[in-house]
Amino acid sequence: MSNQPKIKSRLHQRNRNREPYDLKALQVCTPELSNYLKPNKYGAESVDFAHPKAVKALNKALLNHYYGIENWDFPDENLTPPIPGRADYIHYLADLLCEHNYGKFPEGNKITCYDIGTGASCIYPILGVTEYDWNFIGSDIEPKSIESATKVIAANPTLTNKIECRLQENPKDLFYGIIGREDKIDLSMCNPPFHASAEEALKGTKRKLKNLGNKDVQKPDLNFAGVSNELITDGGEHRFVHKMIRESSKFGKNCYWFSTLVSKKTNIPGFEKLLQDLEAKKVRIIPMGTGNKSSHVVAWTFLSKEERIEWTKERWKAKN
Repeated sequence: MSNQPKIKSRLHQRNRNREPYDLKALQVCTPELSNYLKPNKYGAESVDFAHPKAVKALNKALLNHYYGIENWDFPDENLTPPIPGRADYIHYLADLLCEHNYGKFPEGNKITCYDIGTGASCIYPILGVTEYDWNFIGSDIEPKSIESATKVIAANPTLTNKIECRLQENPKDLFYGIIGREDKIDLSMCNPPFHASAEEALKGTKRKLKNLGNKDVQKPDLNFAGVSNELITDGGEHRFVHKMIRESSKFGKNCYWFSTLVSKKTNIPGFEKLLQDLEAKKVRIIPMGTGNKSSHVVAWTFLSKEERIEWTKERWKAKN
């Protein structure tokens, strides 16, 4: 009798991947996945997560089977995002909007999101469009990533006219150069690079592979791939998010909810202190869990309660 859990209870209730993967159906969508299957510790057929190409094939199949995205490709050097965890972030942001819209999800063209560092895979805009029909602006400092994301959008009709990719020409800026003074953004989101150095990134990969049962972890491939800008930033997550918070305060009237993923819980008190100093009107810390990994969404707004009510009336057509 298998001890394998039937439901991935740590995932959001609306996540499409709470149940075990239907590998047969996924192989129909993406035949190359068949090359990367092997028995897991329970004796059941599973994906060999230690190999980057296996991870990419699995996530291509998930997007195809569960979200209807048939054409999703990008350079192998770029980060392959795990779909279930990325979807959870989108769902928790939808919950935030629901709280301020009388229990209903504002959907479609009512909502515009800004994805900071959208990457070559364009994954957050894809999930936001397919799940909630939101509009997206996606920025990146890498021209090749913008080119790749644009190709993905063009190759999938459901994404057409829903996502706009913008090159961030100044790598030091996050909102400046992308969001204009008159622009209104309902949500901003970011999955920041969280390693401060290549050595730190390598150590993290070794731990991950060891947890996956790979004994030879001295010279590992990054099993989720990723070029340096996607994984590494000077000062790590701590400095990056501090900069994001400070810059967001200059756009406090332009955005309803700012947010970011945070991988290190020990960083959160410092972020909360900075938000307090900058007089954020409301801050939410939302725990997330996928597999063996735990992270948090930190969300904040500089709008007063009265301004938030007016925002929903004007943009979401909510009744007061």
